[in-house]
Amino acid sequence: MNTYCFRLVLRGVNENTPDLEDILYDYHCDDALINFRNGTVYLDFDREAETLEDAIISAIKDVESSSLNATVVHVGPDEWVSETDIANRLERKRQLVSLWVKGERRVKVPFPSPTMKLSAKSPLWRWSEVTLWLYETGLIDNHDLVYEAKFIENINSALEERNKADRKKRHELLRKIAA
Repeated sequence: MNTYCFRLVLRGVNENTPDLEDILYDYHCDDALINFRNGTVYLDFDREAETLEDAIISAIKDVESSSLNATVVHVGPDEWVSETDIANRLERKRQLVSLWVKGERRVKVPFPSPTMKLSAKSPLWRWSEVTLWLYETGLIDNHDLVYEAKFIENINSALEERNKADRKKRHELLRKIAA
């Protein structure tokens, strides 16, 4: 068994939800730290499982099977990363990451292009593309990091699609009620 650290962002609950902590504890989330920020509840897990996939899916099932009526809307760590985020995740200096980005250090394969905030001072990259680049260039040898980054990106896409469908159903129901 390994211990995996990840975050679940919840909708449908807030810091005033009655018995939030007790209910989560009763539904096997005793390995999560409950956090509140800007009206959002998120859980930082340190969950033991065979794989990251098993850990995340079991945590989502535990949260969503509880009597809270909470919905998981996002899994972290985030798939969008800045140079600073990349450095922190790899425990490397930001200056080294900057050299990779600029193609000035140990780079035969160009660093992936940023895809978000292109005109901003701190553009963002997809973590899955960065990990693949790191693996392909031999800067990391742990292919699990590549798989885990892609898994989190995919599960977030699935959660977003599920949540869009739920919003559409609620909207249609409201139209029927108003008619």
